Amino acid sequence: MYQVGALIVYGAEGVCRVESVGPPAIQGAQKGTDYYTLIPLYRSGKIFVPVDTAVHTRPVMTKEEAENLIDHIPSIPAEVYENSSPRLLNERYQALLKSDNCVDLVRLIRTVHAKERNAARKGRRLGQVDERNMKRAVEMLHGELAAALDMPMEEVENYLRLRIGALADASPAES
Repeated sequence: MYQVGALIVYGAEGVCRVESVGPPAIQGAQKGTDYYTLIPLYRSGKIFVPVDTAVHTRPVMTKEEAENLIDHIPSIPAEVYENSSPRLLNERYQALLKSDNCVDLVRLIRTVHAKERNAARKGRRLGQVDERNMKRAVEMLHGELAAALDMPMEEVENYLRLRIGALADASPAES
């Protein structure tokens, strides 16, 4: 059970703070069931979730885990998934978003960036399915990294660019 004040990742919602644990004061709640009252960090509102929910929850990664993930981003490959069906493409992206794995979020982002570069070379734009799912993956990944690194979400993209750039600059010297 999570404690009040804990930062958790709640399904595809992203990072939330546990505001309270116990019976909620809302209509429709199961009597005798404890709920987490969650406050999303990067959106408004409250979420009431039974403590024994089937939706996956987990603690936010630690600062060390976040730094380790960032160190490995250059080695996470884009996924080659060519499918002309927007429905099947969306299902694949949704599976990555729901996997509860930050490496899968990075993979999705890198995949769509690669598709974007390829489309630009052909004078095309990305499809809505690609754009929408990449936006959600970026929100989820940057939200968790911001919480783990204790920085505003708006600073995460620049931080990643600096860190990944520094890693790329250091690689040839280490060889």
